[in-house]
Amino acid sequence: MALRDLSVLEARVLAVLVEKQHTVPDSYPMSLNALTLGCNQKTARDPVMNVAESAVLQALDELKAMALVNEVSGSRVVRFEHNFKRVYGIPGQAEALLTLLMLRGPQTPAELRLHTERLHRFADISAVEGFLVEMAEREPSLATKLPRAPGAREQRWTHLVSGAASLPVAQSEGIQAEAGGAHEIEVLRAEQRRMREELDALKTVVARLTAELGLDTAAESAG
Repeated sequence: MALRDLSVLEARVLAVLVEKQHTVPDSYPMSLNALTLGCNQKTARDPVMNVAESAVLQALDELKAMALVNEVSGSRVVRFEHNFKRVYGIPGQAEALLTLLMLRGPQTPAELRLHTERLHRFADISAVEGFLVEMAEREPSLATKLPRAPGAREQRWTHLVSGAASLPVAQSEGIQAEAGGAHEIEVLRAEQRRMREELDALKTVVARLTAELGLDTAAESAG
């Protein structure tokens, strides 16, 4: 079954289920209340959300329709579990990376290695980069590398579970500012070239007129 792009909330719900499965396994599968609290968590979240249980429940219904979430019976409280790896056909390493990208937004490979420690322990940064590249080369792609942010030493990666990547506003504005600055410099250089050419042309005209009138500009300047 072809998967559609997930909404931001659907991606958050799915990622919280994966995260809590590893970090608080005693509470997994998760109740609606616990899942809502996880979505609205103030730490380790970007963006920070404030969603109602009804919105989370609607997102769960959409995820169930795509087989990404199952409702677990046999308990007084309805609980939910995910099928992220199976439905997307990815290994646990890729699941861990996508989960952190969906929870925390774009990150560098070094940041991802640090933040995925409780979900999967990567041997080194090159291992993280290897799985990111694999996801980028899939069809359709699940991750992509963003343009380098102004002043940043490393490029960040983002997930594509929710569709085409969009740059954070600050980064987008910074790149546009850099492009705008480069354009302004090129315009100034072109103007400088034009003025130099006009000056050379004027010098040629003055020299010709001086010769025709028999003037000695050097003598006049001395006098």
